[in-house]
Amino acid sequence: MITAIQLSSLRDIHDLLAWVIVVGNGTAGLWALIAHRFTKVRHQLLWWLTGIAQVAIAIQVSVGVGFMVKENIDTPQFHLFYGFVALITVGIAYSYRQSLRQHMYLLYGGSGLFLMGLGIRAMLLGNT
Repeated sequence: MITAIQLSSLRDIHDLLAWVIVVGNGTAGLWALIAHRFTKVRHQLLWWLTGIAQVAIAIQVSVGVGFMVKENIDTPQFHLFYGFVALITVGIAYSYRQSLRQHMYLLYGGSGLFLMGLGIRAMLLGNT
């Protein structure tokens, strides 16, 4: 039997999105690096996964800020820093996509893995 994930609070949504970001960006980043080398694995689904994983970051930052304001909690400063660096990284990668068109798979592979690392680090800091 499939059980539904209960998202009863902003914290639950924030926790779920953290895993979506880490797994999504890690998978997309690794796939993009493999696609750089092996053209057979290049597929439109890679860009859908990349887009979803990166949009999740913007949603995550918004939910996190809402959670902080609603619950009036004191969040570790580096947790906030990693969240905003992730958001800025998405913008930088997007802005370079045309000028680095011949290296686009490397760009999104590296940025995907970097975003995964930022997500992991933010998760570790957020649970303290």
